[in-house]
Amino acid sequence: MTLTREATPDDVANDVQEAEAEAEAEDVDHCASVDRPHPRPDGRDRYTISEVAAHTGLSPHTLRWYERIGLMPHIDRSHTGQRRYTNRDLDWLALVGKLRLTGMAVADMVRYADLVRQGDHTFPERHALLCATRDEVLRRIAELQGTLTVLDFKISIYADAAHAAHAAPTAPTAPTASERSGASA
Repeated sequence: MTLTREATPDDVANDVQEAEAEAEAEDVDHCASVDRPHPRPDGRDRYTISEVAAHTGLSPHTLRWYERIGLMPHIDRSHTGQRRYTNRDLDWLALVGKLRLTGMAVADMVRYADLVRQGDHTFPERHALLCATRDEVLRRIAELQGTLTVLDFKISIYADAAHAAHAAPTAPTAPTASERSGASA
C-alpha cells in the first residue's frame, strides 16, 4: 500500500515549472490561439490597436479598458505614443478570451493577471484560482448536460407525435351531397 501526502505549494510550483519546461522543449505554447494564428512572425509583430481589434474581435475601447484595469500587461508604445501590441499580447488576449468563456469574473481575471506579473512564487495561488474556475465550468457543463437531456426528451415526444400523425390511416369520409347526386367537379 502506497501512502500519499498532500501536495505542498512547492510541489505545485515544481510541477508547473516542469510542465512549462516540457512545453518550451516541445516549442509549444498551449495558451496561444489555435483558432487564429499570428498574422506576423515574431520580430515583425508590432500591431496597432485597430489591427488587434480586427484580429481579436474586441473593440479598441475594450482593449484600452483591459489595459486600464490591469488585465493586460504593459503595452509598448511607438515614438508617437500609439500602442504597439506583440504576438505575446495576442496570446494573452486569447487566454483572457478563454477565461471570459469560463464565466470567470473580471476581478478574478485581473487577480490572475496580477499574480502572473508577480512571478513564479505565485504558482500555488494561480493554480488554486484556475482549479476553482475549472470546478465551476464542470458544474455548469453538468447542468447543461441535464438541460440537454430534457430538451432531447421533449424533442423526441414531438418527433414521435409528428411521425404518428403522418403514419395514421385516414378514415373514410361520407360522400358530400354533390358526390351523392353524381355531379362531378
